[in-house]
Amino acid sequence: MSRIDCVFKSQQAHRYVLRQSNALQRIELLRKLKNAIEQNEEAIYSALHKDLRKSHFEASVTELFFIYGEIDFAIKNISNWMSPKRIGKTLSNPFAKNRIYYESKGVCLIIAPWNYPFQLVMSPLVSAIAAGNCAIVKPSELSPATSKIINKIILDTFDEEHIACIEGNADTSQQLLELPFDHIFFTGSTEIGKIVMTAAAKNLTSVTLELGGKSPTIIDKEVDLEKAAQKIAWGKLVNAGQTCIAPDYVLIHQERLDEFVGLYKQFATEMYFKAKEEINAEVYGKIISKKHFDRLNHLITDAIEKNARISWGGKTDDKTQTIYPVVLTQVAEGVKVMEEEIFGPILPIVTYRELSEAIDFVNGKPKPLALYIFGKNHKNIRQIIKGTSAGGTCINDVLVHIANPKLPFGGVNHSGIGSSHGFFGFKNFSHERTVVTQRDLDFNSLVYPPYQTKQWVLKLLKRIM
Repeated sequence: MSRIDCVFKSQQAHRYVLRQSNALQRIELLRKLKNAIEQNEEAIYSALHKDLRKSHFEASVTELFFIYGEIDFAIKNISNWMSPKRIGKTLSNPFAKNRIYYESKGVCLIIAPWNYPFQLVMSPLVSAIAAGNCAIVKPSELSPATSKIINKIILDTFDEEHIACIEGNADTSQQLLELPFDHIFFTGSTEIGKIVMTAAAKNLTSVTLELGGKSPTIIDKEVDLEKAAQKIAWGKLVNAGQTCIAPDYVLIHQERLDEFVGLYKQFATEMYFKAKEEINAEVYGKIISKKHFDRLNHLITDAIEKNARISWGGKTDDKTQTIYPVVLTQVAEGVKVMEEEIFGPILPIVTYRELSEAIDFVNGKPKPLALYIFGKNHKNIRQIIKGTSAGGTCINDVLVHIANPKLPFGGVNHSGIGSSHGFFGFKNFSHERTVVTQRDLDFNSLVYPPYQTKQWVLKLLKRIM
């Protein structure tokens, strides 16, 4: 029997023990996890720099502090989350006591990506622990240094029958997906998400899919363009653009195009360059692999061959796997950069004359994970929100909706299934179990056979239901 099979079997047996755990026991587990992370902070920073050239500051904000916040929020609220929720009575069943119990799903699989390789393992793991589950974690093989430190933290903190880390490549993921997990939480591309969902269907396993897609940014004509450009430059270029909710492309009124390009260049240079034409590698990340580096270069080349224009940037360094910020204009439909999720520091810009054109453009593509709106006209903002669909939306900002654990985070259709963070993550790893307790006095026998003398009951039910 392989190690994967052994771990899975032991967790299947242990899940019934965890189902009985109380809030204090789960809080203690979360505290142990936080302490282990704190003790390994420097190793985590080193690993993230090795894998993605993340700066200490960026890694702190987007990886570690994010998780500390998730853990603290869960510890503060878990007792309330676990409490059975009282549900109101109905006229047809007026004496019953109705409750919803949140019970753990059992043995869960967490498959994480490489772009935020620490955060996107630990965030769902926090929810799984809070909900009382066993879990097997599969970090990405493309971020091996971070995968190694995650394995160490989990091995030092938990028994394998509770939480285990399995390292390996795509074959390892495939082997895991063949097992009848009680829930699978996957973060990654839409194409791999389809594979995960297909595998889960064979065992009727529930899934959470946090995917991505092309998250648009619509800039209204009436806007503080300076603030918009600064925020978009940061949101696009943090982690060298390798963020699932990064602004993927910009839709802007044609009269504001040149002004926006100039401001975007200004703020991107201020944030990520050490000299006018030299990137600051201390704050600007690298592309995760040669394969992804080549893919991004191909997107640029394809766009240029189809008459797009590089309005700024375009320099690359294959030795360090660095792609400088790129702005593409005059981008036509059918160009690969407008069909694929970019996942890099390339910003295509499409102009419009009427706001309805921008809305139609967004609706012509699959529903995105995020949609960003910049503007001052509240009527136009409402028009965009009502006229589009997205996993989440920020108005006059980017990315920040992911940082509030009181809000659900997730996609819709093509960009994902299910929500995470805070109570929504706890709920995601729980089964909402209906429990109805009937009192001695009830009227249910009124609907039992024989029916010949009970036609009046139907008339009564029609009136009250």
